[in-house]
Order: sequence, then C-alpha cells, then structure tokens
Amino acid sequence: MSRQPMQLRIAIAFLALTAIGTTLYWVVFFTSGAVHVRNDATYLAFEQAFPLADAWMAACALFGAIGLGRQRSWGLLFGLLAASSMVFLACMDVLFNLNEGNYAIASVAMSLEIGLNIALLAGGMLLIAFLWSHRRALQHDSD
Repeated sequence: MSRQPMQLRIAIAFLALTAIGTTLYWVVFFTSGAVHVRNDATYLAFEQAFPLADAWMAACALFGAIGLGRQRSWGLLFGLLAASSMVFLACMDVLFNLNEGNYAIASVAMSLEIGLNIALLAGGMLLIAFLWSHRRALQHDSD
C-alpha cells in the first residue's frame, strides 16, 4: 500500500476518532452521567433519542476509516454517510440547545457539548467536501 496523503490520513483519523468518541460518550452518559448538561425529563428524553442514530453514525465512521485506510471504494461511501450523519445530528443538537437556552449554561458538560457541536458540524462539512472532491482518486476498481 502506498503512503497516503496527509489530508487522507487526517480524514481517516477524524472518522476513527468520531467512532471511538461517540461510543465513549454514550458509555459515560449511561454510566456516570458526567456528560449530562441537565438532569430534567425534557433534556434526558431528547438525549435518549440519539443512541441509535449515533450508533449508525459511529458504525459508518468506523467502516469509512477502515475502507479508506484499505483503499476500498466502500470507504468513500461510508465516509460520506458518516459525514452527512455528523452534520444532521449536530444540527438537531444545536437547534435543541438554542431552543432550550443550554448554551448559557456554564459547565464542563456544556463546554464538551459545544466542542462536539462545532467538531461535528465543521468536521462533517469539511469531510464531505474533501471526500467528494477526491472521489475519483478514492474509488478503486479492485473492489
């Protein structure tokens, strides 16, 4: 396998980090609750609607990272699916946080939430732009 360009290695690392980070977030959410921004019924019901969708995103990110790393066409597909899921899920989260006034909450959990919102929105959009603009190079006929 030839040495991969730096941008592709960053994309692969971002996808892998997203898969691992998402999994860890939900482990913490359901065990210690340290990532809870609030503890009321509305917030918890909203957050508890996300695990299945986040699992889809994390699985796509994992398959995207593996596929791109192995130079397989399906890596491009799963990378794009993951990136689109990142943007969609982050948009849902941002709108909820704006509607609920959560961005005014000064806490470590809210700081983490803001970081995740920014990383998934910006990272997802940048990943889509990168993967799509390099799609020909990332599609391999040997699949």
